Amino acid sequence: LIASTTKIMTAILTIENGNLNDYVEVGDEIMKMYGTNIYLEIGEKISITDLLYGLILRSGNDASVVLAKYIGGTEENFVKLMNEKAKQIGMTNTDFLNPHGLDDDTKNYSTALDMAILSKYAYQNNIYRKIASTKKYKTTTNKKTYLWNNRNKLLYRYNLCTGGKNGYTPKAGKTFSKIAKKKGE
Repeated sequence: LIASTTKIMTAILTIENGNLNDYVEVGDEIMKMYGTNIYLEIGEKISITDLLYGLILRSGNDASVVLAKYIGGTEENFVKLMNEKAKQIGMTNTDFLNPHGLDDDTKNYSTALDMAILSKYAYQNNIYRKIASTKKYKTTTNKKTYLWNNRNKLLYRYNLCTGGKNGYTPKAGKTFSKIAKKKGE
């Protein structure tokens, strides 16, 4: 079980297939989300870029389902895209069943090697790299203003850390996939 490290795939699929300047109106897909959220409201209009920052910095489960609907039309279609991309980049021991990593109803499985493959792939994208390395982000929608601090504590505590994603569910325990860079590289 990989918990919220799932959101690395959700983010990279959105970056590759969406228009980051698009705005979406949040629907009732957020009502089933629990755990870590950015606390979107139904009817809120928010940019895809802002949702990506909420997804990665704050691990927004609600952001994940809004992005899945935006890219895939439905969460089920988005999950198909997740599994197709996993196979395409060489993740041979991974099965995605949702875009967020919550594991009460559906479970995402992977291995450390496959998650390293995904992280390396995502980190080659400049937009993903910028988002994952951001420590603080502020944005305003038609409903409210958000100020998000990155939950990746290694960004603050380890000067070679340049990004990554952590996660937690009681069933998965603590999970993480981090990127660090040697000095001079």
